[in-house]
Amino acid sequence: MTLDSARFSRRGFLGLGVAAGVITLTACGSGAGAADAPLVMTVWGGDPDRKTYQARIDLLVKKHPDLKVKLQLIPGDAYPQKVQTMIAGGTGPDIMQVAESVNTYSSKNQLLPLDDLAKKANLDPGQRFGPVGSLYTYEDKLYAIPDRSGAVTVFYNKDMFDKKGIKAPTADWTWDDALDAFKELTVPGKVWGYSGAEWFPQWWSLAYQNGGTIIDAQGRPAVDSDEVVEALQWAGDLVFKHKVVPSKADYADMGPDIGGDQAFPNQKVATHANGFWVMSGLTKVKFGWDIAPMWRGKKQAVSAFGSGLAISRTSKQRDNAFKAIDFLTSAEAQKVIIDSGQDVPADLEVQKSQAFLKPSWMKTDVDMGVFAESSAFVFRAPFIPEWNQMIDTISNGLADFWLGKERSAKKALTAVQKDLESLIKSGA
Repeated sequence: MTLDSARFSRRGFLGLGVAAGVITLTACGSGAGAADAPLVMTVWGGDPDRKTYQARIDLLVKKHPDLKVKLQLIPGDAYPQKVQTMIAGGTGPDIMQVAESVNTYSSKNQLLPLDDLAKKANLDPGQRFGPVGSLYTYEDKLYAIPDRSGAVTVFYNKDMFDKKGIKAPTADWTWDDALDAFKELTVPGKVWGYSGAEWFPQWWSLAYQNGGTIIDAQGRPAVDSDEVVEALQWAGDLVFKHKVVPSKADYADMGPDIGGDQAFPNQKVATHANGFWVMSGLTKVKFGWDIAPMWRGKKQAVSAFGSGLAISRTSKQRDNAFKAIDFLTSAEAQKVIIDSGQDVPADLEVQKSQAFLKPSWMKTDVDMGVFAESSAFVFRAPFIPEWNQMIDTISNGLADFWLGKERSAKKALTAVQKDLESLIKSGA
């Protein structure tokens, strides 16, 4: 399968896109020592995800014939409810895909802490995955092993950069460097220098670059801090003050449901900071393009998109489940993620391999090493139990800011702060 045929849809932050309906596939070990009951593994996604996970499971049972694995694919928004219902009924999956909602499960004692199993297997998450290795922790316990993890990178139009004599973006670019380039690249009403940072993983990257945080170390909201306010104001000013980013009206004029993912391949924006899936729309473009690390603020920090593998509390085969997770997140199994063009493997060894740096489906000379480079900059996201409600609160609270009706980031975030304090206090 080529990256173009997969046609990635925009995933959530550390990707959660899920729904009703279950597709079940089974891979069985043929050895005499195979367990009577197969391990049940639940994941979300579409047909490309199903094929890639199944191919990896096939490798697993070939390597460990004593294991049986039944894959359940749950497309759409029903995934969290479906899995929690299974766990509540005592029939939770042995292995389950998790992302930003990991601590919705772990805070309810629905996931098994994996620290002891990882130690027993000599799996060091920090060594295998870098900073991403600690993303799925809650109250100092590890609840999932990273599986897929691609940092935000900057897609840029090489032809436009060359025409203006602008050097390629680097991790050493400052906000001022970026703004200067955006201004040079903008052709009023026709081309904008940057696609924008309205989506929270994008502007959160700026907030963390500026020394801010969304939730502080004590678990309290911190969006009204000077550091976060300054970052959001900078992002908003790109639209309404400097006009180097399309406004919502500008995007609407480009056509229905157009955002940065579509505007970049259509050469309406010269740079676009987002996830790996953007490449699916670039396989047939006629202009030169490449990827680069995101620019820096006071320090480097970027969001990551991906998911991890966890074990539910109801699993009766915990050792076997972790044995499977250990293999599925190893270099051998993660190479399949590259071959299918599905996503960025979380394993750093794989990200640095020739198979990833020069994938067979990539027909353009693209600097894929940017993903491994950027993995060092990934910040630890605030995966609080109230994650979904927090995201809704932030999105609703900033709606007028992104429409230009409220130009003050301070006012907008002060209101959001109060709402988050009520939310997290009530959820405590």
